Amino acid sequence: MTERKKIVAIGGGTGLPAVLRGLKKYPVDITAIVTVADDGGSSGKLRNELQIPPPGDIRNVLVSLSDVEPMFQQLLQHRFKTGSGLNGHSLGNLLIAALTSITGDFVKAVRELSRILNVHGQVLPAADQMIALGALMSDGSIVEGESQITAANKKIEHVFIKPADIHPLPESIRAIREAKMITFGPGSLFTSVIPNLLVPDLAEEIVRSKARKVYVCNVMTQKGETDHFTASQHIKAIHRHVPSLFIDTIIVNSRPIKVDLLKRYAVEESEPVQIDWKELNDLGIDIIHAPLIKTAGGVVRHDEAMVGRMLMSLATEKKV
Repeated sequence: MTERKKIVAIGGGTGLPAVLRGLKKYPVDITAIVTVADDGGSSGKLRNELQIPPPGDIRNVLVSLSDVEPMFQQLLQHRFKTGSGLNGHSLGNLLIAALTSITGDFVKAVRELSRILNVHGQVLPAADQMIALGALMSDGSIVEGESQITAANKKIEHVFIKPADIHPLPESIRAIREAKMITFGPGSLFTSVIPNLLVPDLAEEIVRSKARKVYVCNVMTQKGETDHFTASQHIKAIHRHVPSLFIDTIIVNSRPIKVDLLKRYAVEESEPVQIDWKELNDLGIDIIHAPLIKTAGGVVRHDEAMVGRMLMSLATEKKV
C-alpha cells in the first residue's frame, strides 16, 4: 500500500482555501496552519469582545476542507446584514466562538468543529493565543493592527508580532517534521503569509525540514501591501523575515489576463505580478510556469484544480 503524502499548507485569507480545495481530492494527509492576526470585521469584533483568536481565516479553511452538504457550507459562510448585535458576523465565526466558550479553549473548539464538519486533514491556528500584527514602514513609522497596515498605503519594510514569546502548537511542529511538502500562499503577503513565519520555533522547524518548500505566487499585486512587486520580490520579502533562504520552488501564472480585466484592476491600483526570471534563477529557485488562473464575476482567481495538480506533481517528484 502506497504511503499517503503529508502536506503542510501555510497561509490565510482566501488564498489558502484555494490551495486546500485543490489538494483535498487527492489521497494526501493535509495540515493547514492558519494565521491568527486578523483584527478587522467579524473576526476583529469577536477577538476584542471575547478575547479569543480571530476565527475568520480558520472558518474559511474549515469550510474548504469540509465534507458536508453545499447548503451547510453556505450556512457557515452566511453573514448577517441586519441587527445591531449580529450585523457583520458570519455564522461560522459565531459557532467557533460558541465552541470556544463550551470547551474553554480555542484550539479545542477548532478540533470539535473539524470533527462536526468531517474535515479532510487537520486545521491548526499558527499560535496558541491571540497575537497582534505590526509593521515598520519605509518612512520609519510604525503601524499596528492587521487591518491598519494595508490601509496605511505605505511601503512595508518589515512586519512583527506581539507578544514575541508565543508558541506554535505541538501538532504544527510534528506536521512540519513529517511533511513531504510545505506550501506558502497565495494571499496577502505581509498580513496572511508572513505572520505565520514570525511565530518562534515555527520558522526554525520549516528551515530545518527536508520537505520541498513551495511558494504559490500571487497573480496580482495588492495595493498598500505589494505595490509593483515582482515574483522575486515576494520571495525576498519572505526571506527578510526568516534568516535563511528556504523556499526552493515557486509556482507562477502563465495565462494572460484579458485587457478589460486588467483595466478593472488598474482602477484599484493592482497589476499582474511580473515574473523576473533572472532574479528568481539567481535565488536558486525552481520555477513552475503554468496556467494557474480562472476568471469569473470580473475577478481573477487561482484555478484550484490546476494548483492542486501542480502541487501533487511536485509532491511525487524526488527532490534533487
